Amino acid sequence: MAMNVRCGIGYDVHRLVEGRKLILGGVEIAHLRGLEGHSDADVLCHAIADALLGAIGAGDIGQHFPNTDESIRGINSIDILKHVSELLAEKKARVLNIDATIIAEEPKIAPHVSAMRKNIASAIDGSESEVSIKATTNEKLGPIGRSEGIAAMAVASVEVVGRDRRARRKGD
Repeated sequence: MAMNVRCGIGYDVHRLVEGRKLILGGVEIAHLRGLEGHSDADVLCHAIADALLGAIGAGDIGQHFPNTDESIRGINSIDILKHVSELLAEKKARVLNIDATIIAEEPKIAPHVSAMRKNIASAIDGSESEVSIKATTNEKLGPIGRSEGIAAMAVASVEVVGRDRRARRKGD
């Protein structure tokens, strides 16, 4: 059996609205507004989920958790990551690393990064050293720069145990 390294990329953005909690990386952050969405709208977890799903060729978060499914309204995005972790295990894949960036004018993200890393690592059955989370602003440009929303992007690398690609091509 050979080890194949694969990577995926994810992106998510949600509008900030009044009357919602702000959840990022499974952490509730005190803020006047929260993110609008069918789930808890945790853009960080959603971007990471899409990156991991992409790395194993398993579609995207919308296929697994459609916003038309009322039974999952308000779902905790850490639970989404746990489900993705189960899919990784089924495909005999393990996370090598996740590198994610949150794009927001406010609130300050840095004080919450450690808790976010811990939550995400736990959800994917990994270690905090495999999860990198950074934050930046949009320099007051566009909707995110006007504090109308928050976005996140992520890249994930996974190792998949499987037959050697060359052997498959040769018909072995």
